[in-house]
Formats: sequence, structure tokens, C-alpha cells
Amino acid sequence: MDRSLTAPLGPQAAESPTVFLRLPNVIKLTGLGRSTIYRMVAANTFPRPVRLASRAIAWRRADLDRWSDSRQTVAH
Repeated sequence: MDRSLTAPLGPQAAESPTVFLRLPNVIKLTGLGRSTIYRMVAANTFPRPVRLASRAIAWRRADLDRWSDSRQTVAH
């Protein structure tokens, strides 16, 4: 086994790896629709996606968690 794949990488090694979610998973996680997500991104009220490749984008799970935690809760 290649040790470079399992060896600690320094100070960041203790942190969890970055998890990226594609749009279908973001929709499931947030309950928002595609158009609403992109409208909110344009209005700077939702995290911006990250470009993974020339035709692939995704959202960092940590960004989505912070966004969700900052939302007001409603008591019914």
C-alpha cells in the first residue's frame, strides 16, 4: 500500500476531509428546488458552489452546514 495515501498530512490531518455534494444531494439536504438554490446563490444568501472540473460543480458540506445553522428556526 502506498504510504502517501495513509500518512498524516500535517496540521490538517486531524481535520475531517472536505466532503462535496452535487446538486441532487443539496436539493435533498435543504429541501429547496434547483431554481431557488441558484436564485439564492445569485443573491449571496446561499453558499456558492465550487468548480470541480470544467463541467462539474459541487457544494462543500461544511458550507451548507454553516448556512443551515445560521437559519432561524420556527416554532410551530
